Amino acid sequence: MNKDKLDLNNIPKHVAIIMDGNGRWAKKHGEDRVFGHISGVKSIRNVLEAASEIGVKYLTLYAFSTENWDRPKEEVDALMSLLVKTLLDEVDELNKNGVRLKAIGNLDMLPKNAIELLNQSFDRTKMNDKITLTLALSYSSKWEITNAARKLAEKVKNGELLPEQITETLFEDALTTSGMPNPEFLIRTSGELRISNYLLWQLAYAELYFTNELWPEFNKESFYKAIADYQKRERRFGKISEQING
Repeated sequence: MNKDKLDLNNIPKHVAIIMDGNGRWAKKHGEDRVFGHISGVKSIRNVLEAASEIGVKYLTLYAFSTENWDRPKEEVDALMSLLVKTLLDEVDELNKNGVRLKAIGNLDMLPKNAIELLNQSFDRTKMNDKITLTLALSYSSKWEITNAARKLAEKVKNGELLPEQITETLFEDALTTSGMPNPEFLIRTSGELRISNYLLWQLAYAELYFTNELWPEFNKESFYKAIADYQKRERRFGKISEQING
């Protein structure tokens, strides 16, 4: 799929991706799971470049869930080391290409050196505005929604807010994605047909796209193909076609 065939006037502003299949890809190639995660970094580079080229403004990647902490310790340790190495290797390139880096999730659970590097990377890229790359790390949508409810409950408890004053907008402001538009499009690789506790609130009206490609196989052409599929959709938000087209 060539990007020249896309309608650049109909590009989703925010694309979310569940990067699935690193372990299976590694097994298919006779390697251990960590090799798959390392290979998956190349796909991140390719997709970020593709998204930036066609005008996507926000790209949010599900990198590590709270449930992933339950994986074998050696894999978790390797993933955390890979996170640190990737930040060290990539931040100059991100900065040069106008990429702003952010992260969402329970970041306090990450190793101290990873948190420090993340904060440094956020600071270095904070003025960039071509595209915002957000990594969902130690992330759980149930955790996020519960955390937002607690924030608002605390304000009610302290007399700063009345229960009847709580609106959808106020609730969204308490989420970790505050300040970002909700994703219009979700891509999941590896053939799994679920959203795995990812951006449950934010994806309420997103278009969903599932591909059998494993994440290390997903490249720029794969991304353009997904966007082309998005452009065939009619986004009705509960209305009927005649209302949208009228």
